[in-house]
Amino acid sequence: MSLPDRRIDPKILKSAEEEFMEKGFADASLREICKKAGVTTGAMYKRYPGKEALFEAVVGPTLQDIEEMALNIERYDYEQLAHGKMQSVWDMSSTTLKTIVRFSYERYDGFKLLLCRSEGSTHANFLHDFVSHHAKQTVKFLEAVTQQDGRDNQIDEEEIHMLLTAFWSTLFEPIVHDLPLEQALRHCEYVAKLFNWQAIFGF
Repeated sequence: MSLPDRRIDPKILKSAEEEFMEKGFADASLREICKKAGVTTGAMYKRYPGKEALFEAVVGPTLQDIEEMALNIERYDYEQLAHGKMQSVWDMSSTTLKTIVRFSYERYDGFKLLLCRSEGSTHANFLHDFVSHHAKQTVKFLEAVTQQDGRDNQIDEEEIHMLLTAFWSTLFEPIVHDLPLEQALRHCEYVAKLFNWQAIFGF
């Protein structure tokens, strides 16, 4: 039994990324993807059951990096809580924001697909799902703060969700509008002045 030729996988993914970027998930053509990759539809289906699986393969690395980043941030926050350094948890200085923007621009195509080209896929609500996760984690963290020092922040999950939606939308807008990195980094200076998380959460 012959093994599948893995050399064509990168060709399929590259062609798929270009097709999704140009037309969006909903209007992308698997036939066109295969044609540009120089493979048969049969060869593609052996690797990816359909368009959804192919889109997942294209954006998967970006999603994995986002998840890893989120876990690292959560780990850092709880370490700061343990040492009573709450000010640093909500530090959203321009320096911190620029780190986030650089992270997203290093994965520009993945973020662009998720934010602007995912309609019709399981990631169509990427921003909402992303924010929902962070809102729940923030509520959980605030509960841990209350248990440790008795500080009871009255802000609820719904309010946190709305604020985080505004925050992350603002940070992602440079990608939505195809701004160069240099302009996106300058944008961080204004965002840092707009959001005062330390005041919102009382730290």
